Amino acid sequence: MKIVVCIKQVVTRDWQVRPDEARTWIRDGDAEFEMNEPDAYALEAALRLREAHGGEVIVVSAGPSRVTQVLREALARGADRALHVEGEALARAGALVVAAALGTAIGPESPDLVLTGLQSDDMGFGQTGVILAERLGLAHATIIMDVQVQGSGVRVKRELEGGWFQWLEMPLPALLTIQSGINQLRYATLKGIMAAKKKEIRAVAATATAADAAQQLVDLRAPEKQKQTRMIAGTPAEAARELVRALREDARVVAS
Repeated sequence: MKIVVCIKQVVTRDWQVRPDEARTWIRDGDAEFEMNEPDAYALEAALRLREAHGGEVIVVSAGPSRVTQVLREALARGADRALHVEGEALARAGALVVAAALGTAIGPESPDLVLTGLQSDDMGFGQTGVILAERLGLAHATIIMDVQVQGSGVRVKRELEGGWFQWLEMPLPALLTIQSGINQLRYATLKGIMAAKKKEIRAVAATATAADAAQQLVDLRAPEKQKQTRMIAGTPAEAARELVRALREDARVVAS
């Protein structure tokens, strides 16, 4: 079974986000980066499927030269080889452009299964995997909690609202977007890190550019932290009534 896993490099969660001078992206020149968490779970799912059914795991990422860092990390965790879709603008591109860029690299591989994280920690659109499936002409399912290979297809468990789940049977090839927390992540061992240095990272030229984008970021602002204290006077009964009213009508955190 040939499995392709799409991974993205994002800024670390504890890095202080600051918009750039144009206010259309973040100041990432001095930022620290890491593998997108949902993509890490997708990689782990792929590695477990390979261990159970054989085959190879290929990781692919789109972006500037720095994304080879997460590709090497994925190789150290156990992926067999990597594809790097090169493009400086892809780091800030929308789902449509990124999906087109990833499709350029994945299409010739003719994989049996393509896995992506449910969404990215920076953009959070949750659309790249879905658009990629459409471009590749693959059956797809989202918010996957479990994957079971059955003959020429897969049986997957989808997370729904309200604590409900849905089981689906799908033909292969297919694309799945993986939910975080479905498994226990493995970490790169010293042996894996040394082996990753000898594994292939093949560069692929991106055919999609920013000009192909269907949307554009026009203004970016960091959330403003505000603190406000209000004292409620009166008897305990009066204060309780006023507190309930304020929570319901002013703060809108209590349903009417």
